[in-house]
Amino acid sequence: MPHAIDFYYDIVCPYAYLASTQIEELARRIGSPLHYRPILLGGVFRNIDAPLVPMDKMPESKRRMNQLDLARWADHFGQPLNFPDSHPQRTVEAMRCVLASPEPVKTMEALFRAYWVEGRNVTDLDVLRTILQENHLPPDSILEDINSSLIKDQLKENTAGAVKAGVFGVPAFMVNGELIWGQDRLHFVEKLALGWRPSLQ
Repeated sequence: MPHAIDFYYDIVCPYAYLASTQIEELARRIGSPLHYRPILLGGVFRNIDAPLVPMDKMPESKRRMNQLDLARWADHFGQPLNFPDSHPQRTVEAMRCVLASPEPVKTMEALFRAYWVEGRNVTDLDVLRTILQENHLPPDSILEDINSSLIKDQLKENTAGAVKAGVFGVPAFMVNGELIWGQDRLHFVEKLALGWRPSLQ
């Protein structure tokens, strides 16, 4: 049986959004169990002393290439991608919504779409409520539960677990003890899930 795939993500990252549009089909095609790991990317960055907005620290030439790279990958995957007017946004409540939802994957997809396709403000609880309603998810129970210690602690634990696993950015994938970073390395995720081990490690 193929190895399981752990997918670490935060909806604030465009590369994680792009990976989210591909990983379920990849796992289904090869028969790998897929475990979604919602985390707070800002919490990871703070833990490893990385800039909270990495793009702000890039030289202008690299920033332009980063934007072009995103556009190329979106086109390659056949996915729409539009930066919100306000980016990056605080995603604490949005990521808690995923954990509090009875359908976490559906909620993840709805929030990624709201952020990276529709450019909506996911820091606004009224906007989150509307997104949940539009996707036939129970807004009252979800938005009530995001303030529970259980959900708050789960997000903290997921983030701490990601740091312990060596995650420094998203999307990140853990497959059979190997960490893979980036939507551009999904071919490695597939090979590892099928039993490949790099010979030069």
